[in-house]
Amino acid sequence: MGKRILEIQAVSSPLRAAFAISRGAKTRAETVLITLTEGAATGRGECVPYGRYGETVEGVVASIEAIRPELEGGLDRAALQTLLPPGAARCAVDCALWDLEAKLTGKPVWQLAGLPQPKPLETAVTISLDTPVAMAAAAKTTSGKLLKLKLGGPEDLERVEAVHAARPDARLIVDANEGLGADQLPAMASAAARLGVVLIEQPFPAGQDAGLMRRPGPVAICADESAHTSADLQDLARRYDAVNVKLDKAGGLTEALAMVREARACGLGVMIGCMVAGSVSMAPAVLLAGLADAADVDGPLWLKEDVANGLKYSDGMVMPPDAALWG
Repeated sequence: MGKRILEIQAVSSPLRAAFAISRGAKTRAETVLITLTEGAATGRGECVPYGRYGETVEGVVASIEAIRPELEGGLDRAALQTLLPPGAARCAVDCALWDLEAKLTGKPVWQLAGLPQPKPLETAVTISLDTPVAMAAAAKTTSGKLLKLKLGGPEDLERVEAVHAARPDARLIVDANEGLGADQLPAMASAAARLGVVLIEQPFPAGQDAGLMRRPGPVAICADESAHTSADLQDLARRYDAVNVKLDKAGGLTEALAMVREARACGLGVMIGCMVAGSVSMAPAVLLAGLADAADVDGPLWLKEDVANGLKYSDGMVMPPDAALWG
């Protein structure tokens, strides 16, 4: 085995439009991209440091830099799981190690990981938080039949009604990002079915979701901010119907695979989600989504410019990544 070389790069990518959720808006995707080179093979991994979890670009870079000796000395994925905690830094490293193994062995990641052979996949396409009129207008120009609406305010039901009126053909995921009031959920849940809503995501703040033990209505409730690793899921299964598995939270594809398996064992539905980032970040999630009930992997669509050989999207579908991109 040749010497392994680590490179770390902070990347700031302008967005096509402001991306707004209940906690605020942003106009750039701030990510950390790493490469691991061994001989002629190079593996890449990208992550999104997320302020909601106390992460910063500088902190993630420092965490990866701190394990440079181990990484360049041949650290494997199993050892990585104990060396770094779940989160963005471990995600970038874990995904780079998967990609590097694929390049060194000539076997694609989906085979190495025991995933289904990739095929075109439906993805939710996100409508950013705005006024009901603006969200309805955005929905009219958004392709695909599965739309994810960002909520977070007193006009939330009006937002859903406006989008459904504009796109009665679409199935809707409503995502409150912890911003829905306890008094709002019953009305949202009871109206959901007639408004085309198939999933309500993280209505209440993590740790304040005991009220979901008696959740109203027929529409499934999905955990996002409440769920980070496989260790969380048995407890969450008492309050939620499904879980949003994100590689950045889990700490990479390795733990995300474990989360999907544990979710199934707990009787939970599975959605594979993403942060706003480019195709290097999204590619492992697209492969993992072959095991899921739904996918929300539209991150690159928000970027003004993606990487070379990026994922291809068409009419709400995403094509599998090719080896030139990842895996």
